[in-house]
Amino acid sequence: MDSLNPDHPPLTVTPAPPRVWLFWGTALWGLFIFVAMFVGQIGAVVLLAALRGLPMELASVQAIGHEPQALALSVIMGLPATLLAVWLAIAIKKASFVDYLALHWPSWKQLLFGAVGLILIVVVWETISRALGREATPGFMTDLLKSGRDKGAALLLLFAFSVAAPMSEEILARGFLYRGWSASFLRVPGAILLSSLVWTVVHLQYDIYFLAEVFTIGLWFGYMRYRANSLWLTIALHAMNNLTAVVLTMWLGS
Repeated sequence: MDSLNPDHPPLTVTPAPPRVWLFWGTALWGLFIFVAMFVGQIGAVVLLAALRGLPMELASVQAIGHEPQALALSVIMGLPATLLAVWLAIAIKKASFVDYLALHWPSWKQLLFGAVGLILIVVVWETISRALGREATPGFMTDLLKSGRDKGAALLLLFAFSVAAPMSEEILARGFLYRGWSASFLRVPGAILLSSLVWTVVHLQYDIYFLAEVFTIGLWFGYMRYRANSLWLTIALHAMNNLTAVVLTMWLGS
C-alpha cells in the first residue's frame, strides 16, 4: 500500500478555509460596516451643506441634519455605503453574497407567522405604554415626522424609514453579524442575542424603555431569521413595523 511505502507518502489534504468570518472577524468587519454606514449618512449632510455654500463647521452640519429632508437623505445614503462594505467583507472570503446573507424569499406562511408574532409584541408594548402613561412613539420622532409631513418631505421620510433603514440595519444585524456569529462558538442562540443587542445599541437615541422594546423586537427578528433562513423576511417585517409607525405618527397620531 502507498501509505506504507516511504517512496509514496500519503497525500495530505489541506482543508479549505471557511468561507465565513467567525466571531472576531465578524465583530471587526461589523464595526467597519457600521462606520461605513455612519460615514455615508454624514456624507449626505456634508454634501448638502456644501451645495448650499455653508461653511464646513459642526454647527452648520448639525443645523442641516435636523431638517426632515436632510435627515431622510442621510438615512437613504447609509444604505449604499452599508452594501458596499458588506460586499467587500464577503468578497474577501470569496463567498456568495446571496447565500452569505440568506437573501432567499420566504414562504407566505413564514411571512404570516412572522407578522403575527411582531403584531403581538407591538400590542404588548403598546398596552404597557398606555398603562404607564407613556407615548407609544419617542417624542422627537413624532416631532420629526409631523414636521416632515408639514414641510412636504413625507414621502422621502417614508422611504427612508420604511425601506432604506430596514435594509441597512437588517443587512448588518440579521445578515452579516448573525451569519458569522452563528457559525462561531456562540451558535444560533448567542448570535440572535448578540446581534439583537448590537441592533439595540444602534438606536441609542431612544431612552431605556424604547431600547427594551427594540431589543425584544430584535430577538423576534433573529428567531425568524433562523427559522426561515431568510433575510428578506426580517427586512419585510422590519419595513412593515416602521411603515406602520411612520404612517400612524404622520397622519393618524394625536
